[in-house]
Amino acid sequence: MNKKSIIIGTRGSKLALWQSEEVKKNLLKKFPDISVEIIIIKTKGDINTSQSLTAIGNNGFFTKEIESDLLQGKIDLAVHSLKDLPAVLPEGLIINGILPRGEVRDVLVSRNGKKLKDITKNDKIATSSLRRQSQLLHYNTNLQIIDIRGNLDTRLQKLKEGYCDALILAGAGMNRLGYSDLISEYIDPQIIFPAVGQGAIAIETRDKDHYIEPFIRAINNNYSEKITQAERCFLKEMNGNCRVPMACYIEKENNILRITGVVSGLKGEPYIKKSVLCSIEKVSQEATNLARLILKNGGKEILDQIK
Repeated sequence: MNKKSIIIGTRGSKLALWQSEEVKKNLLKKFPDISVEIIIIKTKGDINTSQSLTAIGNNGFFTKEIESDLLQGKIDLAVHSLKDLPAVLPEGLIINGILPRGEVRDVLVSRNGKKLKDITKNDKIATSSLRRQSQLLHYNTNLQIIDIRGNLDTRLQKLKEGYCDALILAGAGMNRLGYSDLISEYIDPQIIFPAVGQGAIAIETRDKDHYIEPFIRAINNNYSEKITQAERCFLKEMNGNCRVPMACYIEKENNILRITGVVSGLKGEPYIKKSVLCSIEKVSQEATNLARLILKNGGKEILDQIK
């Protein structure tokens, strides 16, 4: 490995920068003699903050510009929240590494400290995620859900100003930016199943980049990689992306893995949830099989209607 400098491309939000700094820290810990530079790249999603993510509905909204620079060789790697990456990456790019996965659960942040069970139809809950919306309405059809855009700080400020009474957010982001004290409740994954790859930091590189690959593999967490890779196999088989109301969550029970897949209508119904048990050696294949089972048992009709 003769390369002595590495350029990381990232979005400019506080969370994106925190994640890139974490990758940088891990690289320098393993390779103290290299230099690592972080470059901020503005994406369409950072510029267009007025439209709802549902209305936009295209893959790569927060990644396309970064991936373009990566393909052109302007940066050596890109750092993303794995849940933001579509199931199929642009040709020539791969996910080369995953850092140890953080908190996978969604959280409730409310102005008055209310828990989810205490939220009434008079309270406005803000989220930009169809996955969260559909599962919330499955849990309680009377909930009033409104759309929200912006980075974590912007959303928290909107809550403070009264735009909404509560937010549903990813727990990992809240913890990473030091906002854990604002969390009213960590939501049971049986109520809101997490997004595919939620809580994981992904390192994207050019395929067969023999200079960069050894660096990334040195900081990769094998278990987190296998689990999130399997969740993405589910997503790919379902022909979905992070904007579709589906989820796949893998948890360990003793030495066995439980894979749970969920897909639901926008109003919470129909709602399909199925689980399988497997070993880690077969987790990707079983996640794919689970997706096929859900599609066969009504999932395809739900997704076709939404699309």
